[in-house]
Amino acid sequence: MSKIDDLIAQFAPGGVQFKALGDVLRIRNGKDHKALGDGDIPVYGSGGIMRYADTGAAEGPSVLIPRKGSLGNIFYVEGPFWVVDTIFRTEIDRNLLEPKFLYYQLLTMGLGDMNQAGGVPSQTQTVLNSLRIPVPPLEVQREIVKILDQFTQLEAELEAELEARHRQYEHYRASVLVASGAPTASVTIGDLCRVSRGQVMSKDYLRGHNGPYPVYSSQTQNNGIFGRIDSYACDEESLTWTTDGANAGSIFYHVNEKFSITNVCGLLRVIDPTQISTRYLYYQLRELAPKAVSAGMGNPKLMAGPMSRIAVPVPSIETQLKIVATLDSFDALVNSLSVGLPAELRARRKQYEYYRDKLLAFKETD
Repeated sequence: MSKIDDLIAQFAPGGVQFKALGDVLRIRNGKDHKALGDGDIPVYGSGGIMRYADTGAAEGPSVLIPRKGSLGNIFYVEGPFWVVDTIFRTEIDRNLLEPKFLYYQLLTMGLGDMNQAGGVPSQTQTVLNSLRIPVPPLEVQREIVKILDQFTQLEAELEAELEARHRQYEHYRASVLVASGAPTASVTIGDLCRVSRGQVMSKDYLRGHNGPYPVYSSQTQNNGIFGRIDSYACDEESLTWTTDGANAGSIFYHVNEKFSITNVCGLLRVIDPTQISTRYLYYQLRELAPKAVSAGMGNPKLMAGPMSRIAVPVPSIETQLKIVATLDSFDALVNSLSVGLPAELRARRKQYEYYRDKLLAFKETD
């Protein structure tokens, strides 16, 4: 930080000039990509890379700003790239602005909350062009980029290590669960659990029955919570699974929770806890359920019937609990935000965001 302070004292002692975004760059619209052949050039939409094509619309470095959809997804790109019509590309005045500095600056400005439409979140060139950003001397910009790049590099290394740990854990989990099945007899889910499906709930129903209890659906955002209502369908240790769509066969564990599910989810409640542990069943179904998903007329499905027919190895309850204890320990190391690599990665992200926001807060010149 002292070097940044020294540079500002040297090059901008009276403060930093702020400029409208439209004065330091030009915003360009994206184009349709369907006619492009396959290749190695990334094609970006507001959700990120959609595919790789044989043609580029422009050459980086550039900062990409969503026009529709996930408005907070800012991307920095180098080399050739293509953008579709849900995302803008920028042509930056390199005499005034380092592209990577602009990228870091825009991350602090809350573009994800600047929705300009009533339906699908949308952004306009007019609003973006009027945004005012600090434009410190290039020497200051470059030093800030160097510091923040060091943080993001460390974060990328931690993410790569965590991904490797995930793969290691999944391999180990599968090995442990396969070993538990020999020479143990297998029992079907229909004989082990009460199997049921959720109910249809519209958004109007949610509004009319607003309350504290979560309703889970097949969506991935908001931890799968579709909404909250004033009643619940289950308050015991149980499993839910997704019956329809891209996430069909996904398994979720619930304990000490009162909740309901929509009609694209199913519910499993163990009949005899002395025969099988719900947590053990959770680990087994994470391996077995995805294999039972059918194409279902192009829409992946795992309905109650096929779920009931899945056979699970059932060793002694003591063996099940030992397996659960072992897998819970590994699971915490790769998923818990309070221990292991996830905790370290979370701490690094907070540190990065703190220094990013501090480095990019400038006093405006008179």
